[in-house]
Amino acid sequence: MLKFPAGRRENLVVHQRGCYALYCPYCLILIMPDVFINKNRFYNPVDYVLGLIGGTWKTPILWRLQYKPFRYSELERDIPHISQKMLTRALKELEQDGVVSKKVFAEVPPKVIYDLTEKGKRLIPLITSLRNLGIELMLEEGIDYEKMVREEMKKKQ
Repeated sequence: MLKFPAGRRENLVVHQRGCYALYCPYCLILIMPDVFINKNRFYNPVDYVLGLIGGTWKTPILWRLQYKPFRYSELERDIPHISQKMLTRALKELEQDGVVSKKVFAEVPPKVIYDLTEKGKRLIPLITSLRNLGIELMLEEGIDYEKMVREEMKKKQ
């Protein structure tokens, strides 16, 4: 029988042959139980994190919010090609997931500021790593993304 650290047994799964493990040495398979969070099913921890940052618009929003809080209209102007519907949906999902905070000021017209939560700040190194990997893989395909960005910046000046 395998030994477990105190208090860890509840996180483990009983598998064939009665073993308790996230990785079953007898069955030689990785046990990945489904997890439900806010009525959403996740098949593993990576799936959960990708659910937080996945989609076309969440990472560009988070990337901008790492530098400063933004108003809705600033995000809309700063992210090319995003529709109001998609920006609203992405911000709502990020807020529901506890990644972004929304602060509403009682003014006319209403002022709404979006900012990263502590949970959101913890996602930035992951997004940075994914971005860097994407740049490397694009270079392998003959696409110099950083050069393209520099050229776009010159056009806007």
